Amino acid sequence: MKKIAFICVHNSCRSQIAEALCRHFSGDVFDCYSAGTETKPQINQDAVRLMKELYGIDMERTQYSKILSDIPSVDIVITMGCNVECPFLPCEHREDWGLDDPTGKSDEEFIKIIKVIEAKVKGLSGFDL
Repeated sequence: MKKIAFICVHNSCRSQIAEALCRHFSGDVFDCYSAGTETKPQINQDAVRLMKELYGIDMERTQYSKILSDIPSVDIVITMGCNVECPFLPCEHREDWGLDDPTGKSDEEFIKIIKVIEAKVKGLSGFDL
């Protein structure tokens, strides 16, 4: 099974959402991870609340904020679009999703980003490396 990592600066919002949705929709295809170059004490609470409402996923039960050294070597690296220089992680495939951070924005803005992540994750399901 391919290992995939979703990376952003704080590993508290977009990358956590991507990890949860990847596990939810593609857990039979990928081992899913997320990490950041820094961590936050907890996952973004708006993300936690909306993921519970939309998908019944409790990210606080299954995930926590991690730094890059906390995850294993991966085959695929997806960066969220943090507008910073992302560290190099050896991998077979790397791409950037260029997503705006919804932190501090309305539920509508959050849900737009969540739905974009969902579509992108579902698009990865047929990934053939």
